[in-house]
Amino acid sequence: MAEEILVVQSKIKEYIKKKGCQTSATAIDALSKKVEQLLTDAVERAKSNNRATVKDRDI
Repeated sequence: MAEEILVVQSKIKEYIKKKGCQTSATAIDALSKKVEQLLTDAVERAKSNNRATVKDRDI
């Protein structure tokens, strides 16, 4: 399980439900891990460009 959930579970479940599916607890955890990795990569890109601000282009 991810150390900290980085997504709003209710919003994710609502979105998936509107698409006609259900959401498992493991899906929320997996999505949070993906978001965490995406953010980690974006921070590294910003730092490598000598910036302390993560911008859209880093993502």
